[in-house]
Amino acid sequence: MKRVLVTGATGFIGQHVVKQLIQADCHVVIAVRNIEKAKHVFGNADLEYKFFDLDTPKTTLNYFEYFQKPDTLIHLAWEGLPNFKSDFHIKENLPRHLSFLVNMISNGLKDLVVTGTCLEYGMLEGELDESILVQPTLSYAVAKHKLYEAIRELSVQYRFNLKWLRLFYMWGDGQYEGSLIPQLKNAINEGKASFPMSGGEQVRDFLPVETMAEYIVRFALIEHISGCFNCCSGKPVTVKEFVEEYLKSKNCTIRLELGVYPYPDYEPMSFWGSTKKLNTIINQHESGRTV
Repeated sequence: MKRVLVTGATGFIGQHVVKQLIQADCHVVIAVRNIEKAKHVFGNADLEYKFFDLDTPKTTLNYFEYFQKPDTLIHLAWEGLPNFKSDFHIKENLPRHLSFLVNMISNGLKDLVVTGTCLEYGMLEGELDESILVQPTLSYAVAKHKLYEAIRELSVQYRFNLKWLRLFYMWGDGQYEGSLIPQLKNAINEGKASFPMSGGEQVRDFLPVETMAEYIVRFALIEHISGCFNCCSGKPVTVKEFVEEYLKSKNCTIRLELGVYPYPDYEPMSFWGSTKKLNTIINQHESGRTV
């Protein structure tokens, strides 16, 4: 049975990733700062809980030994969101996350999955594939990409697999309440006649969080691959179309007030991910071929 360590397990993505790992018959270890809270989140799930506070890491501790030599680490943890512009990501998050991952790798970790972000691509438009030279501008995206480059450089000294997953837009249960769909659900539940939003013409790439979690776990369980991979639907859709499709699925006719909010200034108007690399890896794994 594969021993898989997960950071950020109680977060939006993490809860779904843990469920997928249990279904995949893995021995799941979750690193959390509040074990009692985590037990409340996961109930009677068969998990191993280990205390870990990334805010105050112990630099002298061998974390690979502390977590009992996991076969794979899925590193989802990242603080300070959704404040994408804060220097906190570069000044505080980046060094402590890098320190932890260097500790794990230098002490023996052989398989690492880290979640990046589609915002690493910066203001590039159109279909984005992993061969593109990224141009991150947001502090959050800059910090993530610097983390990726630093970890990748470690492969010169240590032998390990790095699977860097650039996540596109997720939605589903447990999502941040200030996000689009949770706000829309609240408006529906409160019986409001209209829902204020942006103009809705921006093109995005949406994926249910359950599917995103499935992709993350699939990559975690595939051995002997390294690289950067988009995790996305590959299907461009306007935000307005996405909202209308959601309302249709709920048989709801709430009126959309378009143009109330401005478009975000940190995102291009039209971008989505290429799934060519993602599908190639998954199809090769399912067919039993060596990747």
